[in-house]
Amino acid sequence: MNASPDTSVQALALRREAETAASALPPLLVAAEHLAATVQMGAHGRRRAGTGEEFWQYRPAHSGDEARFVDWRRSGRSDAQYVREREWQLAQSVHLWVDDAASMNFTGAETGRAARAPKSERARVLALALSVLMIRGGERVGLTGVAAPPRPGRAQLMALAALLSAPSGQQDYGTPQVAGVSAQSRAVFLSDFLGDLAPIESALGQLADRGVTGVMLQVLDPDEEAFPYDGRTIFQSMSGALVHETRKASDLRGRYQERLAQRRDALTRLAQSAGWQFSTHHTGDPAQSALLWLYGALGRGQG
Repeated sequence: MNASPDTSVQALALRREAETAASALPPLLVAAEHLAATVQMGAHGRRRAGTGEEFWQYRPAHSGDEARFVDWRRSGRSDAQYVREREWQLAQSVHLWVDDAASMNFTGAETGRAARAPKSERARVLALALSVLMIRGGERVGLTGVAAPPRPGRAQLMALAALLSAPSGQQDYGTPQVAGVSAQSRAVFLSDFLGDLAPIESALGQLADRGVTGVMLQVLDPDEEAFPYDGRTIFQSMSGALVHETRKASDLRGRYQERLAQRRDALTRLAQSAGWQFSTHHTGDPAQSALLWLYGALGRGQG
């Protein structure tokens, strides 16, 4: 049966509207949803009823909190507004820290070789794909800072995509900000963890004191693992602040790999002492394997 002219025009208009809406989506969100679609979630995802409406704590209201969630009695005792959070909301909240430092922009891919994304791109896609899966499962996702407290829904995914698409920072190595992490919630750290470990240890200690469990995923380029350098080589940090030149780079390989292994052991111990889980992912490997590990590790960390 042939469609009438009116129906054809209507269909064309709907298609154009859909294409316009799709083109407005952040590229990062498109990539994340594609990655999330490759992961099996099981028959019904991870939606949980929670533990009821038992009161847990107050927190300062953030931009975007609906007025109906503000506790006006508590807010009336100060100049700030406070939101009353329930135990089930905290238990289903996940906070993300995605390292945006300059070191995350490294990729060892050379001209003429297969393209390989920088660490920052892989970490951001993994974080947002994990957010897609968690929100589909009825959970709330946000960042570890105060810019984006955990919320459910499609609008939150758009907000996270915009924040994670921001340009990288200028410092060589990143430091997690954990001021916005709620007690008894969960957290995810994605970084190369190649900088000073003291800020990482401090953040994990603060979160452990709040009863926060979580996972740490070290994202490395394969060249940072294999150290495939030989002869005269100039090593320079991504910000340009650190420079080291050697005439025989191969002589450094053994010492470098030993120190990398020691750092990984230290990160594993830090994670274990806080009740967290730790793993390493290489950008030359499929992203699906890292996403599956993150999703499963968060599930194992639940109470």
